[in-house]
Amino acid sequence: MDDRGDAEDLQAILAEQRSELLAAKTLDSDLDMAFNLQMKEALTASLALQPSSSTSRSPPPSPPYEPKDEVLDLAAAFMLEDVERFPQEYEDHERSVLEVKKLKADLDRRIHDQKFAVDVSNLPEEYWSEYGDEYERPYCTDGSSSSKAEGLRLYCKGLISEEMIKNVKVAVGGIGVAICDPRDNLIFEAKKNLEVLIEGEIMSNEAAELEALCEGLSKALTLDLKSVTFFIDNDKLYQYVTNEVIPGNSKIAALVNQVALLQRKFESCRPSLVAPSVIKFAFKFARDAIVSQISWCVKTHSGKSFKETCAICFEETDVARMFSIDGCLHRYCISCMKKHVEVKLLSGTLAQCPHEACNSEVNIDSYEQFLAPNIVAVMSQRIKESSIPVRERVYCPYPKCSALMSRKVFEYTKTSYAGALESAARKCMKCHYYFCFECMVPWHYKLSCEEYKNSHPFPLKEDQLLNSLARKKQWRNCKKCNHMVELAQGCNHITCRCGHQFCYTCGAEWKYKKQTCSCPLWDERFIIHEQPHPVLPIIHEQPRQVQRNVPGLPRQVLPGKR
Repeated sequence: MDDRGDAEDLQAILAEQRSELLAAKTLDSDLDMAFNLQMKEALTASLALQPSSSTSRSPPPSPPYEPKDEVLDLAAAFMLEDVERFPQEYEDHERSVLEVKKLKADLDRRIHDQKFAVDVSNLPEEYWSEYGDEYERPYCTDGSSSSKAEGLRLYCKGLISEEMIKNVKVAVGGIGVAICDPRDNLIFEAKKNLEVLIEGEIMSNEAAELEALCEGLSKALTLDLKSVTFFIDNDKLYQYVTNEVIPGNSKIAALVNQVALLQRKFESCRPSLVAPSVIKFAFKFARDAIVSQISWCVKTHSGKSFKETCAICFEETDVARMFSIDGCLHRYCISCMKKHVEVKLLSGTLAQCPHEACNSEVNIDSYEQFLAPNIVAVMSQRIKESSIPVRERVYCPYPKCSALMSRKVFEYTKTSYAGALESAARKCMKCHYYFCFECMVPWHYKLSCEEYKNSHPFPLKEDQLLNSLARKKQWRNCKKCNHMVELAQGCNHITCRCGHQFCYTCGAEWKYKKQTCSCPLWDERFIIHEQPHPVLPIIHEQPRQVQRNVPGLPRQVLPGKR
């Protein structure tokens, strides 16, 4: 009721001011008109008193026109515009205050719900099974206030990037703010466009980061937070904020001072230095702010669509057809990214961001957007293999599984098999079948490894085929990791992937970079390759033409004849 009464009083005051301004403007106009009438009457009277001889002369010139006071009219017009605009500004202010109240209430509710969820997860199972249906904690605005919340985390990120907009390279900036609970659950987000051109110069990255920090602290104060911890991923900025280093640039110093002033408005506000990957929420929001500036709306036959320029092919592409790299959020069209990834995979390397001086790797899971699923599966397997040392690799012996694991599979097995420590039994992490780690065969429960080999003297059919092919191709077995090795070219000194060095001819180990056998170091068949003979072009001899003398024509002389 008080707010409604204040609004009515304000409207009455504004109406009264408007009427007074209009009355003053009307009065000023009436005074101007009365003055002009008086001047006309005075001129008429002065003309009547002049002698009659003067009537033959030309009439005297009319008095000069004196315009009314335009300054007063302009001031009155401005005052009327201010009066007319003030109700709208007041209404906008009331709406903004109401939105802030809603944000605070929503933040309080989220904090309450997350605290309640944590408490529920910590309840004993017996208590929950007996009283869980009746366990509740109603939300109360007085009891759960965001201003009393502890451990809230503030993440801020300011980005400046050169982007392509319709074949024109421009610098754009964005700010991202994220407020999370102690478990890093997102409870508030904000993004804002950043003006990067200041006095004709592009803002530095440090200034953008400090602008984002000021924006984040201001948002926290608006939400009436009393205690926050804000995170910084730049060591130099952290030294600025903690006063370990004094900035040499005056603009940077002014922003650092602004951050310090905002910090003093909190009961507790302390910085923390973290890795760039920790502030992923704020980074994404800042990148979203940049993307909103570099896309434009285009009318199509099916409605409206947003376009964006790819920085590789410079084509205008639908925003839905743009691929965003997770680490840096640089964006390129799917067609260009597909070609980029395919070229890298053919060379045996993982794809990185094509942006200059950006080392962010393209996540293998995101390949599914533009590569076939079987290729993605193969690449995932290769990445997994490369992450495990050769000596640590273990493959499931079951033909339908063949899952790759490391020797740490023992840690997985001992949780489900009591005798894992005393035996060589291991449990596959994919098919969950047991196998023998020493024999690399399905687990032989009541047999030792020696007994199993004696009872199964002949290898499996698949192993027989492999051994037959190895003998035919003259492959060799590494005695350390048991992998097959083929000599395609070069000397007989073999270095296996596991690091074991041996002679390809007899299998003897090399020690201290020297061979321990008397086998020849190389075979000319693997050293010298016959060069193919060049294919000469076939020249067909043309039949010789006979020149005859025709009467009436001059005689022609063929080459080589006189």
